[in-house]
Amino acid sequence: MDAWPQPKTDPMDRARRHIEDNLDSRLDLNVVADAAGLSPYHFSRLFTARYGLSPIAYVRVRRLEAAAGQLRSGPRTRLIDLALDWGFDSQEGFTRAFTRTFGIAPGRYRDGVRPPRTEQLVMRTEGLPATNLTQAPAPAKKPALRIAGLGQDFDETTVAGIPALWDQFGPRLPLPGQVGRGTFGVCCARPDGQGLHYIAGVALAADAEPPPGCEVIELPARSYLVFRQVLDGGPLHPQMQSAVREIWGDRVPNCGLSLVRAPDLEVYPDLFQPDRPGAWVEWWIPVEG
Repeated sequence: MDAWPQPKTDPMDRARRHIEDNLDSRLDLNVVADAAGLSPYHFSRLFTARYGLSPIAYVRVRRLEAAAGQLRSGPRTRLIDLALDWGFDSQEGFTRAFTRTFGIAPGRYRDGVRPPRTEQLVMRTEGLPATNLTQAPAPAKKPALRIAGLGQDFDETTVAGIPALWDQFGPRLPLPGQVGRGTFGVCCARPDGQGLHYIAGVALAADAEPPPGCEVIELPARSYLVFRQVLDGGPLHPQMQSAVREIWGDRVPNCGLSLVRAPDLEVYPDLFQPDRPGAWVEWWIPVEG
């Protein structure tokens, strides 16, 4: 079955409750996504857009908060035992993560020093530009696509490298067998379910040979939620980041439709000029229909 039904209860709330109830148990992405009733890929996009942290980063911070509670008021425990109790492989790794979150080493925290938190669980949106986002009134049926391009795996620590992938791909255009001048960013689930596989690509004719060094992905005809973002001429990345948070943090969870386990697309028109006010990008999110 390709579709993941949207639960009547909020899947993000279910996931957070599962995390809270099982902080001392195994909590990888697949386990938490299953509690939400979503594919790991779509769950990760939704969760990160809403809370500003990936699911696994969220689990790590909540475990650190639980460890901090023990340091404040629990029995005096060796730091190595505390680290192992809360899922860290070593005292050194625990100390680094704790210091990054609380601004101080766990030993000094236990002694009563309490600086302000440096890592938060609530998504920060200040400084992001307006999205200038419109949504098509109903899902649109799009034809099959054959896309060729450069692909790379990303995770929460490396996703900022996607523009560099486009920098590598741009000089190769046009590709032999390319159809049209538009380009596509294809966002796929990684086979291990732990991150994003992104392809910077173009449409390729059905009978064209894949260009050397390029991968090809075949996308059947399907229905998509379509969002169009009109750009203001400023830097592209912050505008797209703002749109991603609105689409995955608000629009998709409230659309009332079932997501499909399939790639979603960034669609750039012919002769796209990101620094021209009024230029646009579309986002296609696969849904049942």
